[in-house]
Amino acid sequence: MRPHDDLEQLEELFPYLEQFQALATRHGIDDIFQDNGGKLLQVLLLTGLKVIAGREGNDAIDANGNEYELKTVNVLKQKQFTTHHHLNPRILQKYRLVPWIFAVYEGIKIISIYRVSPSDLEAFFAKWEAKWHADGSKDINNPKIPLKHVIAVGTLLFQTTEDTALFQQ
Repeated sequence: MRPHDDLEQLEELFPYLEQFQALATRHGIDDIFQDNGGKLLQVLLLTGLKVIAGREGNDAIDANGNEYELKTVNVLKQKQFTTHHHLNPRILQKYRLVPWIFAVYEGIKIISIYRVSPSDLEAFFAKWEAKWHADGSKDINNPKIPLKHVIAVGTLLFQTTEDTALFQQ
């Protein structure tokens, strides 16, 4: 095999990616290319939150000890936030206890960040819990929260543009 002509450009850029990873590592993110690691770092730095280590439990914590669930969406791909691959009442119980931070991206460019209280998501939680019971205690694969709902009920924490036309599509 022969390397691609763009390999030289990648090699020029790679030291910057390594610096980005070093910054992420200082903030508890092991891999900027997995699980939205790069986007997570940006949201943490913009909100002042800190990552909570491990894959169980909530995603971030603030200086006062309040925990948060974090979600991101790339509006070039979809207009709704995914939740959990194996949603069940145990996960829903966790979701009902903390505020949510929703970060909206256009590709890798951050557009906005919203904070949503769990009470503003309760209609979704109740529907999902009823479905779980109706389906014989079968975990739900990634139910969604629409971006329009987040915009309607959320508190805007950060915005890079006034143009919300891309949210209306």
